[in-house]
Amino acid sequence: MTQNVICLWYDGTAEEAARFYAQTFPDSAVTAVHRAPGDYPAGKQGQVLTVEFTVVGVPCLGLNGGPAFKHSEAFSFQIITENQAETDRYWNAIVGNGGVESECGWCKDRWGLSWQITPRVLLEAVTSRDRAAAKRAFDAMMGMSKIDIAAIEAARRGPGRA
Repeated sequence: MTQNVICLWYDGTAEEAARFYAQTFPDSAVTAVHRAPGDYPAGKQGQVLTVEFTVVGVPCLGLNGGPAFKHSEAFSFQIITENQAETDRYWNAIVGNGGVESECGWCKDRWGLSWQITPRVLLEAVTSRDRAAAKRAFDAMMGMSKIDIAAIEAARRGPGRA
């Protein structure tokens, strides 16, 4: 059976990153750690070469390939959250453990991997058939780092509406 696995490049920290993701997100686990059978450009025989893991059910392979390539925003995990507490928990786990805040619900973990912590309410708001409400919610989001669900809902309702 053909399978698609996301391969993420790390500079010697694949196992550390995979264990963090497994501790942080549901339906996530480290499933195997493979050591190099011989020396390679970024490491020595016996060092961790690859790590098999899942992130919210998505199969991944962490490759300790060395410093040649860095993560960028061109790839990100989007984690859909159901409420502000869940949004805060994932955001704070990533940013509070050496990560960096960005804009519009984006942040980076300490390994440089990008994450979108996205409340379902935001997705529903910006894709609403009510285009004026969608624009208000979108405009509100554009001024945020971590998404504030109450502010998105207020923007969607419009001025003077409770």
